[in-house]
Amino acid sequence: MDARTRGTIDGLIGVIIFSGSIVGTRLAVVDLEPMFSAHARAVGATAIGALALLATRAPLPERRDLPSLAAVAAAVVIGFPVLAAFALRHISAGRATLYMGLIPLFTAAFGVARGLARRPHPAFWLFASAGSAAVAVYAWDARATGSLLGDGLIFASVVCSGIGYTEGARLTPKLGGWQVISWALVVALPVTLPMTLWLWPDWSRVGWPAIGGLAYVAAFSMWLGFLFWYRGLERGGIAAVSQLQLLQPFLGLIAAAAILAEPIGLRLVIATAAVVLCIFGARRFATPARCPVIGEPLRDSAP
Repeated sequence: MDARTRGTIDGLIGVIIFSGSIVGTRLAVVDLEPMFSAHARAVGATAIGALALLATRAPLPERRDLPSLAAVAAAVVIGFPVLAAFALRHISAGRATLYMGLIPLFTAAFGVARGLARRPHPAFWLFASAGSAAVAVYAWDARATGSLLGDGLIFASVVCSGIGYTEGARLTPKLGGWQVISWALVVALPVTLPMTLWLWPDWSRVGWPAIGGLAYVAAFSMWLGFLFWYRGLERGGIAAVSQLQLLQPFLGLIAAAAILAEPIGLRLVIATAAVVLCIFGARRFATPARCPVIGEPLRDSAP
């Protein structure tokens, strides 16, 4: 199995894990304040990441890596969770997941801008834009369930994801996928821990669904998913693997239907088929990423 295929498999596992993030967040914010939910999930993930770093005696990151780690922390440890949590106070989980399909365009664009990926063939952007357009058309068709504030917040969270995924992919060849998110969580701890303690809720008023949702986004969305996702981006290339995230809205809608009883119709099936075709088209014309440490093999990503 070549590196690109392994990267695609890793990326797909990461997308499947991430597809439950919106549903988990939606469950959490029913009984918990969005700011608490966003910071508490990071603190919980930090405990897992810190234990893994200690158990494996992972070396400290170099000083020159700290700006990128800070960018990952700001974008995906704090930015995305906070924005998504507030957005889900205004729009449904199903609508929010639709916007996740826009993440690949931002990830690929930021990857090219940062010099982490060769400029893809123009056909790549055509397929990527077509896939994102399919998501946008479906979202517009379901506009009655949205709100301007909620849509704006979830869109901003998508931009944060693109930035965080790109910076994390840049560090992955050097630090390893799970080490990147673990160190980013540690970097963010001086912000996330005080906010969690300050906003500490009365747990007697919090139901088990909210607790379960918070546990999922802390352990899976905030840590385990990044283990596979960053490794997939590095092995398979940012431009190619990032397109797998076009599946996330539809996997998320399936989760929303199963857990939150949100409906799935024929238009969703048609949109899903269109997006899958766009993914394969984009991968056909994508060029594998060129990371700064090309000659170095990827570290074992298992803690």
